[in-house]
Amino acid sequence: MRYVALLRGINVGAHRRVSMADLRGLFDELGFGDVSTHLQSGNVLFEGKGSARQLETKLERAIGERLAPGVSVLLRTKAQLARVVTGNPFASREISKLHVTFLEKPPPRGRATALDPAVGTPDEFRLVGREIYLHYPGGYGRSKLSNAYFEKQLGVVATTRNWKTVTALAELAGG
Repeated sequence: MRYVALLRGINVGAHRRVSMADLRGLFDELGFGDVSTHLQSGNVLFEGKGSARQLETKLERAIGERLAPGVSVLLRTKAQLARVVTGNPFASREISKLHVTFLEKPPPRGRATALDPAVGTPDEFRLVGREIYLHYPGGYGRSKLSNAYFEKQLGVVATTRNWKTVTALAELAGG
């Protein structure tokens, strides 16, 4: 199956620096096929067998032991990523202002319904399953609706990508 691995927290600032060549090499050593990376922010496309949860656990352990401790890995299949692209409720907005926060798992219902849609005004978000679609008119860096905010509010691991990266990954994955 074709997967996209979204690594949380590598190559951001001076912490958890991981070269993409080392990352590709690790995926190759673990027996995954057709491995490629996109950008320097921890996006790996690969072919693998097994459930997403099994592969996430295997990858987190291997990355932690050999490259950088404490890195979370969130997987999406090419079909799942294609649905993320086609399901964006903000698709008609300016592309440079759009992001997606990918969640490790669906958040607990009580936490999801407790999210205040006015918290980041004028920024907007829509939670759909394991993704949060974001529109940041003033830019991501100025928003209260950060990756850390959603992790704290929802109690799940998350990683955020801009829309250009999301669509490029879907295209590279064949979605």
